Amino acid sequence: MSDQSIIIILLLAPLLGAIINGVRFRSHNVYIAGVIASSAIAVSFVAAVILFFKLLSMPEQGRIISAELFNWINVEELESKAAFIVDPISIIMILVITGVGSLIHIFSIGYMSHDKSPAKYFSYLNFFVFNMLLLVLGENLLVMFVGWEGVGLCSYLLIGFWFKDKEKAAAGMKAFVTNRIGDAVFLLGIFLLFATFGTVSFSELAQLMPATAEIGWAGPITLSCLFLFIGATGKSAQIPLYVWLPDAMAGPTPVSALIHAATMVTAGVYMIVRMSPIFIMAPNAMLVVASVGAVTALGAATIGLTQWDIKKVLAYSTVSQLGYMFLGCGVGAFMPALFHLMTHAFFKALMFLGSGSIIHSLDGEQDIRKMGGLKKALPITYLTFVMGWIAIIGIPPFAGFFSKDEILWHSYMSPRGGFLFWFIGVVGAVCTAFYMTRLMALVFWGKSRVAKEHHPHESPLLMTVPLIVLAVLSVVGGWIGIPHVIGKILPGHPENLIHEWLMPVIATINWPKISAATEWSLMGISVGAAGVSAWLAYECYIKNPDLIANIVKKIKPLHHAVANKYFVDEFYFSWIINPIIDLSKGLWVYIDVNFIDNITYILADLIKSAAGALKTIQNGDLQQYALYIVFGVVGSLIYLVVM
Repeated sequence: MSDQSIIIILLLAPLLGAIINGVRFRSHNVYIAGVIASSAIAVSFVAAVILFFKLLSMPEQGRIISAELFNWINVEELESKAAFIVDPISIIMILVITGVGSLIHIFSIGYMSHDKSPAKYFSYLNFFVFNMLLLVLGENLLVMFVGWEGVGLCSYLLIGFWFKDKEKAAAGMKAFVTNRIGDAVFLLGIFLLFATFGTVSFSELAQLMPATAEIGWAGPITLSCLFLFIGATGKSAQIPLYVWLPDAMAGPTPVSALIHAATMVTAGVYMIVRMSPIFIMAPNAMLVVASVGAVTALGAATIGLTQWDIKKVLAYSTVSQLGYMFLGCGVGAFMPALFHLMTHAFFKALMFLGSGSIIHSLDGEQDIRKMGGLKKALPITYLTFVMGWIAIIGIPPFAGFFSKDEILWHSYMSPRGGFLFWFIGVVGAVCTAFYMTRLMALVFWGKSRVAKEHHPHESPLLMTVPLIVLAVLSVVGGWIGIPHVIGKILPGHPENLIHEWLMPVIATINWPKISAATEWSLMGISVGAAGVSAWLAYECYIKNPDLIANIVKKIKPLHHAVANKYFVDEFYFSWIINPIIDLSKGLWVYIDVNFIDNITYILADLIKSAAGALKTIQNGDLQQYALYIVFGVVGSLIYLVVM
């Protein structure tokens, strides 16, 4: 089978699954719908594995498989082909999308077993994966943008899947509208790149970059990168367009896992990594990326400290972790950013599916204040959740440690980073360790606060097996990126495999040399601080619950602000949304109704009056018609004589 055929199968298998389930959308049989959808993703995963081994067998400098299907757009100077590429960057993405996506599909069979529209749900889920694959496989910005918009559409359909609930429908609309704002600016970036370089192909753009970085803020490369990044802030939920992601918890929990771990929110990070040769030529734009990422990582982590909905805690965790990825991209650590995207997919999918298992066992309850002591009732969910917890707080040798510490280290040593970025990252890690330990304490440890009508029970195998697989990946998934300073002291001296894999295809900056002692010190500070923070959370929520209550009383105004998410949504409504609504109403009342409508009414009345006057002339009286003829003849003669 040719490489092009494998790529086509990889891409079209989820689309075929979406069509089959879409045709039978009225079916209530969750198992048939689930098997069709899961099989479609499994086929894509197998194709991805085959492509990975094909790349592995190629020389390091030539690892690329391409497929060109047809000429898509050919208008004057604009030429774009429906072309796709598989290289060391995209293969990581498609393995994550199809691998983690397959586990989420299987989990969904058990989770959605009582839903009335399983076929429609699985159709949307397959279509989501298809569009994400289209996004990461695209050889140029226009193909990427089709997938970019496709995942936005699917997020709207899945977040608002239970649309009969007005709040859930509103959450879907919020995600859709917020992303359209970012996407509009994203298009401006594409237009500006094409106007400047005459192409939208990633490889051609990389070859056309100047030899030196662009200085200033008004250059075409810098502006293009800023426009593209604004699009990424919408898709990947960064300040100021992050507000849709916490509300996206309105959808079914497996949808949250798919959006947060394997698909939509990773799109912005992938886009910047893919376009690293362009971004590296715009240091000012990269400074903005790093700054927004750092602030988002810290801000979202602080909000996570005060949330009570188990899914919203994880949602703000996702926003924060995405901030780390953008921080990495902004300081030039593109490889660690993509590495963290991969490991985050493992432990965040695990934690979202684990929360789904908890919610499933408690008949839909999501308030962690109404949980507690669940480790005995849900032993598999608990043990796997522990793996995700240790991974996300960055304790070695779990996956999250290797990728997050790599970003923190590069933030410190990069000529485009510095102490401030590193410090913000460490504080964010401290907050992460605290709120995730708080989550563990309130859900699994301590006394049970579960209502009597609930009877917690472990989930079926269809749900627990994906948890086990993801738990294993959360432990070992980071071992392909062991830093050199650690590898030197381990048996066999393992290499940083992901670094070697990505080095030929990702742009890099000149990194200064740093001593091993400094690297060990930075590592020890971040891990030690996270460990102390986790211990403090355990003390506050298990050993001495009154302590946290006393702290909250002393910082009540600050706690109130954080608990209300810094009133960002309220600010948007007060200063942006409501004024736009009021302006629209004013334009409708004063311009549309009172001006335009009245003009049409006046003109209509004038024409009607003129017509009424004219109709008296045509009354059927022949003598009157003869008189009009005489008047006409006389008038004509006078005109001829005078003229």
